[in-house]
Amino acid sequence: MSEETKDDGLISIFIDDQEVRTKPGTNIIEVAKSIGVQIPHYCYHEKLSISGNCRMCLVEMGLPGRDRATGEAMLNPDGTPKIMFFPGPAIACGTNASPNMHIRTKTKMVTDAREGVTEFLLANHPLDCPICDQAGECTLQEQSAEHGKGYSRFIGEKNVKPKRTSLGPRVTLDDERCVLCSRCIRFCEEVVKDDVLGFVDRGSYSTLTCYSGKKLENNYSLNTVDLCPVGALTSTDFRFKMRVWFLKTTQGIDAETSVGCNTEVWSREGKIYRITPRQNDDVNDCWMPDSGRALYQEVEAENRLQTNFVDGKAASIDIALREASVLLAGNSVAIVGSGRSSVEEQYLLKELASAMGEVTVSLVSRIGEGDDLLISKDRNPNVRGALVTGLISELPKTELSDLAKSIDAGSVKTVLVVNEDLTEAGLTTEQLAKVKLIVLGTHQSATTDAANVVLAGMSVFEKSGTFVNQQFRLQKFEKAVPGPKTAMDDLIILASLLANLTNEKVVSTVDSIWDELSSKNALLEGLSYKSLPASGQLLDASSYEDLPFVEGETLHYKPVALAST
Repeated sequence: MSEETKDDGLISIFIDDQEVRTKPGTNIIEVAKSIGVQIPHYCYHEKLSISGNCRMCLVEMGLPGRDRATGEAMLNPDGTPKIMFFPGPAIACGTNASPNMHIRTKTKMVTDAREGVTEFLLANHPLDCPICDQAGECTLQEQSAEHGKGYSRFIGEKNVKPKRTSLGPRVTLDDERCVLCSRCIRFCEEVVKDDVLGFVDRGSYSTLTCYSGKKLENNYSLNTVDLCPVGALTSTDFRFKMRVWFLKTTQGIDAETSVGCNTEVWSREGKIYRITPRQNDDVNDCWMPDSGRALYQEVEAENRLQTNFVDGKAASIDIALREASVLLAGNSVAIVGSGRSSVEEQYLLKELASAMGEVTVSLVSRIGEGDDLLISKDRNPNVRGALVTGLISELPKTELSDLAKSIDAGSVKTVLVVNEDLTEAGLTTEQLAKVKLIVLGTHQSATTDAANVVLAGMSVFEKSGTFVNQQFRLQKFEKAVPGPKTAMDDLIILASLLANLTNEKVVSTVDSIWDELSSKNALLEGLSYKSLPASGQLLDASSYEDLPFVEGETLHYKPVALAST
């Protein structure tokens, strides 16, 4: 094709003689990937700057020739551009697409180059694949089998490097496995702005280390483990606990803030072993905070509610639901919902409030320190969901002062609390003693200790649902593990309470609730849980754009650029 560009703004390049239309300047590795051609690499990462130091992505490259004397384009007899190939290989990661560029990925020159690079990488690499934490996820293991010679000519002793080195509280280094790709260094420097890692010494003795007086202890340190293409950087928490091929992955959402980072929950036989980021370029790129990875530990926490209680005594779920329904049937009821409940749970709570007539519904605001990356000041994952469902009409406060006044005045006799500790929201134990308390929650607290009825619910890992993040992006999470045998899904608990009050059949599954939500709510019209894309659905939030959700924090409609690509 002689013309350099067409009206669509794309250019033509050729990968193994196959024409590909792409944007000018696109990285060659990404262009090849778009047509199913995998160019092996270690140091390249689409979200980081180019370093070009592993040399595994070597390819043959040719460009249209030009006459040195005249500068005119050189043409073949048929009028097509004459392609002049470089005498040696070029790195694909450091090459961007230009018109009529030709790339060869399968020639003998390329094969020999890859075999040579692989041989050098393995010269000092330990043969410990059977015990390596990266087994099953190791790029070196995979690419050595495909691009290596299959044997080694190296007969000398391997260089000995530090093993089991603690770089920080959550990351352990086995430096003998390091291939010096520098991904971890660039991530800390470019994304987190915490320039803490670097190489010391030269050649085969090069070693990854922290700068003097520093540690890898920022809240994003475990992303370096995800980035590591080999088993050099490992999670101290996950180290030697489970082989990844035994684990199943479930789609999740980081519930610690309103950013809503997309995650994968790794579990086996009802036990969660780790949480890793799931790529969503509209929300979190492919990163997540370390603090969100530790949330699964709450599932087996010592204060986890394992059963239901009525007046301080263990009771079956049926008895607890019956007693709760009796209390709610009385007058002077207030409801304290949660910004940590799902959209579906908030919808049923709204229906429950409507069924009881004039009921005050409150939410508790959580404010923390934001980091301008993936931790927002708003520490509730779903306050916006409560607005969308109509559970609340105004923003929550950090303290429930109005509820406290109503309790002291005697105008509130019964309080239904969902996943909140009222003492953390400003109420005293004396005020809790003045009312009948019904608590739906997952962990013991001062509020559950004072409650007349405690209904044991499920954590975010034990149920399915949706959250609305700070962009007003509706995102879904899925059930990863079963909850305690004596606990029950929050949706079923709320649906049961509503059915007892109305004597009507109430939907209690995520899918059936979405049938009602999409038909009743204009913002959610046409949506369903099953059809919701993995990247989420951005809602029309124009009516909420002026609300100050957290002082000093603006509403984000567009994803924050976390790193230059």
